[in-house]
Amino acid sequence: MSGQMNGRRATSALLIIFLVILIVCPLLSIFAEAVFQDGHFGFESAAAAITQSENAAMIGSSLLLGFMVVVVSSVIALPLAYIFSRTNLARYRFFDIVFMIPFMTPPYIASMGWILFMQKRGLMQQLFPSLAFLSEWFFSFGGLVLVMSFHVFPFMMTMMKNAMLSVPSVLDEAGAVLGVPFRTRIRKIFMPLLTGNYAIGALLVFVKTISEYGTPSTLGRRIGFSVFTTDIHRYATVAPIEFGKSASLASVLIGICLLIWMLQNYITMKKSYTLISGKGISVKCVKLSGAALAAAVIFIAAVVFFSMFIPLFSVAASSLIKLRGYGLRAGNFTFGNYAAVFMEDTQGINALSVSIFLAVSSATIAAVLGTLIVISVRNSSRQLGKIIEGISLLPEMLPSIVIVLGIMLFYNSVYKVIPIYGTIWIMVLSYVILFLPYTIQYVTSSYSQISQSLLSAGRICGGTPFCVFRRITLPLLSRGIMSGWMMTFIIAFRELVTPSLIAPTNTLTVSTYINRQFEQGSVGKGMSMAVICILFSTGSLLLLNKAVNRERR
Repeated sequence: MSGQMNGRRATSALLIIFLVILIVCPLLSIFAEAVFQDGHFGFESAAAAITQSENAAMIGSSLLLGFMVVVVSSVIALPLAYIFSRTNLARYRFFDIVFMIPFMTPPYIASMGWILFMQKRGLMQQLFPSLAFLSEWFFSFGGLVLVMSFHVFPFMMTMMKNAMLSVPSVLDEAGAVLGVPFRTRIRKIFMPLLTGNYAIGALLVFVKTISEYGTPSTLGRRIGFSVFTTDIHRYATVAPIEFGKSASLASVLIGICLLIWMLQNYITMKKSYTLISGKGISVKCVKLSGAALAAAVIFIAAVVFFSMFIPLFSVAASSLIKLRGYGLRAGNFTFGNYAAVFMEDTQGINALSVSIFLAVSSATIAAVLGTLIVISVRNSSRQLGKIIEGISLLPEMLPSIVIVLGIMLFYNSVYKVIPIYGTIWIMVLSYVILFLPYTIQYVTSSYSQISQSLLSAGRICGGTPFCVFRRITLPLLSRGIMSGWMMTFIIAFRELVTPSLIAPTNTLTVSTYINRQFEQGSVGKGMSMAVICILFSTGSLLLLNKAVNRERR
């Protein structure tokens, strides 16, 4: 037994060392680049870069953008959460899937769809000429806030809906029996119980907004609005290269994100509540009728129209237009843009092949590594398990562009020892690091449902540790592993930040191909690939879900 415990400790120690090299060292490279200039340690250059007028203004703009997106997404998400949790419209469960479409659509593709719809002589002006005045307003800070809010509101809506479902109707009924008006009951009973959940959701939306690269790099750059991610990318990729400034801004962004995560943990621990009752939670839905029902239906239709129909219609229509100058006219539609993606040159098919390779390889490696991490956490002491889990989940807490910048700096410095910088394998490694938390979370969820009595029974019956793992543990974890693989595959397939920063020369992925075609004016080809990307991701999700459901039977 003692030898087995020592073996587990040795395995955990080796895994910690591996994770430190894999994740922590790249992050430390960012701080080292920020504070070491010409071999001398000091904070002067970092402070100068941060306080530089344009950078200071950018930091303020990023924080303002995050705040405004929280406000607008709250205006969208809170009424929807109430409608689909506390009213008779809650029985339409398919809206849970419908409202995840904006969140699953790559933000850079949705942003391009909005640009094509709202730009001068764009699709909106062709369909509704009298609304041409809206184009000028859209290409402004307000338009950027609106587009980003339509992308993140499903996250807050889902969180608030679950929170509302946990508040029993008996509390509201008690207030009604005592003669408390409806508005007062909402303000005095309902809202205080949701404050903690809303604060957590708002903080997460804020972090996601200031960490987002796709929409600021397309719409934000078009209106001249810089944020953390776009400036970090610019300093690291556009001549003259200034890694020091890029690392300094990345350090500030890391500090902001970690501060918000600490605040979120504080709220989770101090502001959460537990409703103690001898009965299960019962939620009675309010029956909407008349003007209230009409208002709810109109609001739902408006959100669906603006968050899904406009960007997806714009992308699909642009992919079918033969000559952009003629627009939406009979006879000006063709499937030639799709054929051009695969037949006109090899860039399109190569980009698709590279994306599939990166998605499959990174998802597979992350599934194996994530499963190993979860098993090690479960079999290690509590202290070692927390260290392993904390390090492996770090990429979830930080913006992807920060992680990728750290990988650039670290593997460039150790190129003579590990010569993968500038090759396709540096991209595979980056994808694994970025998306490893997905596998860990799904496998952890599956592992928590395994009774230890099953494993003990296997050992009592003479099974070796490997036999117990192969015959009992692994089959029970397979659903979580499959789900983690699926999410990693889908997100890796459309990833933009990593290939835009560290892709080898002349290596395109689906995302960079779309971005390049859009910037070069080949909108038809770019949007054709965007449609293929959306269909491929959605189809993969449906097929893998079908496989998981079949396994459950």
